[in-house]
Amino acid sequence: MKALAVLICALLLAGAAPADAGAPSAAAANGFYTAYLARKQGGIPDAKARRKLEPFLSPALDGLLARAEAAEAGYAALTKNQVPPLLEGDIFTSMFEGATAFRVGDCAAQGTKAECPVSLSYESPDDKLQHWSDTVVLVETASGWRVDDIEFGGNWPFANKGTLKENLTFAIHNAQGGGE
Repeated sequence: MKALAVLICALLLAGAAPADAGAPSAAAANGFYTAYLARKQGGIPDAKARRKLEPFLSPALDGLLARAEAAEAGYAALTKNQVPPLLEGDIFTSMFEGATAFRVGDCAAQGTKAECPVSLSYESPDDKLQHWSDTVVLVETASGWRVDDIEFGGNWPFANKGTLKENLTFAIHNAQGGGE
């Protein structure tokens, strides 16, 4: 019986990440959100804005953002700029207006993937404060930890739902049919 308990403990400890395993992923998440806060445009970032985020993005997410930007431009041409963009407002947080502050929590790393809860807040011009949490998903690449997706946690009407990658894929798909 004692041998079974030792085996169970060993298996549990083998799957647990060391206490500081989340530090590199948390540093990458902090870098991303710092660059994000410096960004002053909503919607899908253009190539110039994306360059400031690229050091923190996985190749897959960077490529998806580039494809979504191209799709949005094609959609604008197809609709002769007579309709709003497919993705408006802030695409990197649950809040349409974006965030004005963030705090990355303890990251849970397992293999080459990590998830970090992010406490976000938005202070409106009239000093009203809204708080929520999203989850940033990172992957370990040859260049280090990079943001690969964001899971939106806002639960109010009109909050971004699902994930960043799902929303970008939606925009790419719908741009091809003129939003139909």
